[in-house]
Amino acid sequence: MSISGALGNALSGLSAVARAADVVASNTANAMTEGYARRELSLSSRSLGGSGAGVWVDGVSRVVNRVVLADRRIADAEVANTNLRTDFLAKLESLLGNPGQAGSLSTNLANFESALIEAASRPDSEARLATALKSAQTLAAQLNSISGSVQQSRADADHSIAEQVRVLNESLTQIDRLNAEIVAQRAAGRDATALMDLRQRAVDTVAAIVPVREVAREHDQISLYTTGGAILLEGTAAAIGFAPVGVVTADMTLASGALSGLTINGMAVPPGDEGLLGGGSLGASFALRDTLAPTAQTQLDAFARDLISRFQDPAVDPTLAPGDPGLFTDRGAALDPLEEVGLAGRIAVNPRADPAQGGALWRLRDGLGAVAPGAVGDASILTALGDALTRGQVPASGGFIGAARSASGLAADILSQAASGRQSAEAQQAFASARQDALRTLQLADGVDTDHEMQTLLQIEQAYAANARVIGTMDELIQQLLAL
Repeated sequence: MSISGALGNALSGLSAVARAADVVASNTANAMTEGYARRELSLSSRSLGGSGAGVWVDGVSRVVNRVVLADRRIADAEVANTNLRTDFLAKLESLLGNPGQAGSLSTNLANFESALIEAASRPDSEARLATALKSAQTLAAQLNSISGSVQQSRADADHSIAEQVRVLNESLTQIDRLNAEIVAQRAAGRDATALMDLRQRAVDTVAAIVPVREVAREHDQISLYTTGGAILLEGTAAAIGFAPVGVVTADMTLASGALSGLTINGMAVPPGDEGLLGGGSLGASFALRDTLAPTAQTQLDAFARDLISRFQDPAVDPTLAPGDPGLFTDRGAALDPLEEVGLAGRIAVNPRADPAQGGALWRLRDGLGAVAPGAVGDASILTALGDALTRGQVPASGGFIGAARSASGLAADILSQAASGRQSAEAQQAFASARQDALRTLQLADGVDTDHEMQTLLQIEQAYAANARVIGTMDELIQQLLAL
């Protein structure tokens, strides 16, 4: 080998070692950076005219396990989905409260029943009548509050859908732009791995909202498809459409057109977890707005209807004319079965029994339809009111089993179903979280190991010194030749 050949080999070695040091420095600096893929330097021997001519730097590659990454993204979407469902069902259970807990539906119902019994034992006591009225008002107010919270959850879900669609569109546009920039970088012979990291983080953002599969294309390009079959990115980014509303009421539904669904490039697609964009936080938000919360509202309305109907019966209060509202009303009106939607948010105590609304306490004792006070010792109507509350009655709506229930039994059924739903959601959440953690651990195994990087750096240092020594020796030989 000639001196010039040896010098060229050593110079190429120095260049490769310098590039390797840059890769190690990048890996070490980004050891804790989310979405960063470890870099590896690719080298190959270089030949010139059949003879060795040093080392050739083929490029820098990102170390990514595509299978683990794809599965982890699916797990991210499932975790986001189950978290939203569990949070809502846990909140609903908390609003209903546990039996015996102060302020729970069961406790307020029991307090109302006790107040009626105490009032019947002393029908002449205005204080006991006032307590019975207050207990009824507290029960009605709680139903109003729970119904309002359920509808607020629907409104929050609607706003969340709008925000997720905004993030989804922005992320898809960013990925499309990064695809183009990566091609430009590659064409110019520059390193595009940093842009690929940015693109991976953008895809991760999309994956939490909608479960996606990434498909590799030529020239380091990618396409994105949802697991439901929708094309999010194939050459150009899809445009996801959604129109939020300001306020959500119990009667507003997707079917009625009062609430918006989703569109992809202007074409309507089914929302929810069964649709093309289901499975992530977006699908769970639609499920909350259009299924979970309306189901809870339906049961609350059924309970309110059952409560109103118990006291609207003339057999309970003979002073009521047909069609007159009983102790509980639909904002002062009698129960209309055709207007049941949202009834829990409208239930109220009959103003005839409320002195604050121009009524009189004695009507609890003598009948809501009475025009004048009766015998103060007559407890027959108060007793009938208490019996109506505990009487077994088959709920007329709400999807309950066709068995007779007292008012407290029906409240227990509602709480039981909420608790059962929450427990089932928590089980799914725990499984999804465990799967996500396992996949994240597998992904981290391919990440930056700082100990390994430091060992590599020592090897780089030795290689650099060796190549520099070769150059120094060649320089001495050349100097000796020049001195002849």
